[in-house]
Amino acid sequence: MMTEPYVAIFIIWIFLFVYAIAGSIDFGAGFWAMFYSNKQTQASILANRYLSPSWEVTNVFLVLLVIAIVGFFPGAAYYMGTLMILPFSFVLILITIRSAFMVFSFTVKSYTKPLVIISGISGLLIPALMIAILPMAIGGFIGSGGDQQYILFNKLLASPTLYTHIGFGLTTELYLSSLLLSDYARESGSEKVYAVYRKNAIILGPVTLFFAVMALLTLIPQAPWMVETMIDMWYLFALSLVAAFIGYSALWWPSKHKKRGRARLAVIFTILQFGMASFGYGYSHMPYILYPELTITDAFTDPTMFRWLLYGYAGGLAILVPAFILFWWLFMKDKRYLQADAEKNKY
Repeated sequence: MMTEPYVAIFIIWIFLFVYAIAGSIDFGAGFWAMFYSNKQTQASILANRYLSPSWEVTNVFLVLLVIAIVGFFPGAAYYMGTLMILPFSFVLILITIRSAFMVFSFTVKSYTKPLVIISGISGLLIPALMIAILPMAIGGFIGSGGDQQYILFNKLLASPTLYTHIGFGLTTELYLSSLLLSDYARESGSEKVYAVYRKNAIILGPVTLFFAVMALLTLIPQAPWMVETMIDMWYLFALSLVAAFIGYSALWWPSKHKKRGRARLAVIFTILQFGMASFGYGYSHMPYILYPELTITDAFTDPTMFRWLLYGYAGGLAILVPAFILFWWLFMKDKRYLQADAEKNKY
């Protein structure tokens, strides 16, 4: 039976995982919209159509994640907020700029081109800054002087762990967004755009796996305490590898369409892959939030507050989950919306 701190950290992991998947696809779609904006293809139009409603839903999970961290682990929120104010501030500034252009670009057409550029650049910078927080938390990059702690940026920037994590984060977002956009293109009736994003996914799949392996290898000298737990949970990472193989191979499976590939199955199995791998990574990090300074028990909130937060999240999710399911069903299946895409994406 899980203790209260582990229940709380599991809830936060769910929010983090959902935001990581939704955010990866969202930011990746922004990059692809910029990448294909000056090319003779409708791939940019489709990526922008995907971004139009999805970025707002993605930001909802970011808000839920921040509130959960502050509510369940106020000690961690203070510690991390003080220690990591620089990367957090850059992320918030970039998200604010990106969101502002998202709002105004659909009403003021002159903002459309700047939106594409800002969305594309921030689509790379924001995930890179976010994923850079993970190496900071595994130990060895935090110094102290008296009552003050600070990040050892000279040591962090010289560490291969940082760059393998960033590489994994960026390739993951581009791989996931390629898979989702290929599925979305097929639902919209554009086989040519589907082929463009399928080709991207075929290239990025092995690159993502390479960075995943390299990130794990760099943990061996940097965080041996994590690696020991990972070895004990080898079966979870093995299942993740199997799911990765099935998801990637689905890009060649026969389908009822002219071009090969089952993009929907590729998306599902790839999300399962990242779900199992991220759970194994997160569990290996326990009980530390920041190694070795802060554990989940040290930062945990009052038990009474925990129960009320639990009730509040249960009630809120009972309303939000059906709404999100309906949103995605309409977004991916509503013929009127998809037909609008199909008319624009026809050649």
